[in-house]
Amino acid sequence: MKSKIHEHQNKYEPMGKTQIDEIKEGLQHFHGTEMLYKIPLLGTHFTDGIKYLADMAACFWLITDTSVIAKSLRSKSEFITIDFKRLSKEQQEVEGYEAEIVYSDGNDIVLERQGYRATDFPLDDLRLFFVHGTLMLPNEY
Repeated sequence: MKSKIHEHQNKYEPMGKTQIDEIKEGLQHFHGTEMLYKIPLLGTHFTDGIKYLADMAACFWLITDTSVIAKSLRSKSEFITIDFKRLSKEQQEVEGYEAEIVYSDGNDIVLERQGYRATDFPLDDLRLFFVHGTLMLPNEY
């Protein structure tokens, strides 16, 4: 298992609780998708729910990062879970980064772990799926 740390400069004004709650609520309304979007240079597809997340949370970096890593892991698993988690202040001091993204095979076998020293992502945790070259929310699977 590899572990990498990314620098991500935080020049972002944090969202308020109301905006964060709105994003969380909005994510619950996606079931399946009506349209697939594509990241041209990567060839990765993503769903309506991911498009909503990227637009509302201004996190196109998250879509790109997770796509690159998940695509590199396809030889290990066709189904990949992607779990973003902001670490507690205590964990941040120990680990040396603010958040991590863990990639697994859906059966709790960790394939890769990425640490982010700083992030502007407004949610404290999020799970995504990467299946057959498509990034999606779990309720869109």
